[in-house]
Amino acid sequence: MSENAPDKLTIALWAVNLTRPLNGIGAWAAAVEAQMLRAKAGGAELLVLPEYMSEQWLSFAPEGIGATEEIPWMAAQAEAALEAIAPLPARHGMALLAGTLPVKLEPAPAMGSAYVNRAHLLLPDGRVVRQDKLCLTPGEKDPEAWNLRPGECLQVVTWKGLKLATLICLDIELPALAALLAPERPDLILVPSMTAKLSGYARVFGCAKARAVELQAAVAAVGVIGAASTNKPRETNTSGCSVFLPCEESLGFVGLHDEIPAADSAEDEGPLLIARDIPFGEIHRLRAGGAEVWPGAWSAEHVTLNLN
Repeated sequence: MSENAPDKLTIALWAVNLTRPLNGIGAWAAAVEAQMLRAKAGGAELLVLPEYMSEQWLSFAPEGIGATEEIPWMAAQAEAALEAIAPLPARHGMALLAGTLPVKLEPAPAMGSAYVNRAHLLLPDGRVVRQDKLCLTPGEKDPEAWNLRPGECLQVVTWKGLKLATLICLDIELPALAALLAPERPDLILVPSMTAKLSGYARVFGCAKARAVELQAAVAAVGVIGAASTNKPRETNTSGCSVFLPCEESLGFVGLHDEIPAADSAEDEGPLLIARDIPFGEIHRLRAGGAEVWPGAWSAEHVTLNLN
C-alpha cells in the first residue's frame, strides 16, 4: 500500500443469478453495465463478478450441447464478451473484475487441455490483468467433463496505490498461496467463486476470512447463485457476498466488514452488495505495528517437524 492509497474504498460484489436466461452476449454485457451503474451510484469504485458467470451464457447455447462441449463453446464466446465490456471501466470510471470464463490458449499446448479458467480485471486506465485458476476441482480436470488445465502464475497488480491479487475459488483455500503472497503485503484479495453446496460456500468463505487474518488484508468473496437455464438438469449453486477484514478491535473485532448471506435462488439478477468504506488506512496502520498479535509474513523455515 503506497502513501497515495485511499484511506477508505467502497467496492461492490454481484452474486449473479444464473437462472435468468439471456438471448446473447449483448444482453449479458448490458446486464453487467447496469450493475456497474448501480454500484457506481452507491459509491463503488470496483465491481466484482463471480467465477463462471459465463455459465449463464449456456441459456442461449445450441440445443443438446454436451458436457465436454460446454467449455469450448463458452470459450468461443469469450472474445466477443470481453470486447463488449472492455469500454465500461473507462466509461464509468471504475474497475471491473469480470468474473471468470474459459479461455483457449494460443498456441494450444502439445499435450493436455487447451483451456483455462481465467479471471479478467479491467481497470479504468486500460490495463487488463489476467489470472488463471491455479488449483482445479475434480470436475474441472475431468476429461469427460470440463477438462481444463491449471494456471502457473499468480499476478499482483497495483491500482489506486493498493496491491490487489485474485485467488479463484479453490485457490483461496490453499495456505501455500497465502504464504507466497505474504511478503508482498497485498491490500485486497478478490475471490470469484462457484460452489454448488453450502459446504463449498463455507470452505471458500471460511478460508477467505482466514486469509484476511493471515495477510492482514481485506478479502472480498462472491459466488454465483442457481443454475443456468438449459433444457437439461443442472446442479444448483449456493453462494453470497462477503468482505472480510483482519480480526482486530479497531476493525470491529470479528473480521467481517459486510455480507449478504448464502442462498441457492434469487428472484432477480442476484444480490448486489455495496461494501462501503473498507478501511485500508487502518489496515495499513495495523500492519505497521498496531495489530494485536500479527507476526507479519511469518515463515516456518526454522521449525522442525518431529513424527512420533
